[in-house]
Amino acid sequence: MPKMKTHRGAAKRFRRTGTGKIVRGKAFHSHILEKKSAKRKRKLGKSTLVSEANKKVVNRLLGGS
Repeated sequence: MPKMKTHRGAAKRFRRTGTGKIVRGKAFHSHILEKKSAKRKRKLGKSTLVSEANKKVVNRLLGGS
């Protein structure tokens, strides 16, 4: 079997931490920001961890087993 390639779209959206967790950016922070509160926009700018339900799929896309 050949090596599994990294999904390049996923590689640009997710990254692994030193402890093996997967980090993602939050959605809804690119446009139509006028109606969103400052608190909401501030929180959308921060990154968060990928949920347990999606971790297996994302890990495979990033080239993990």
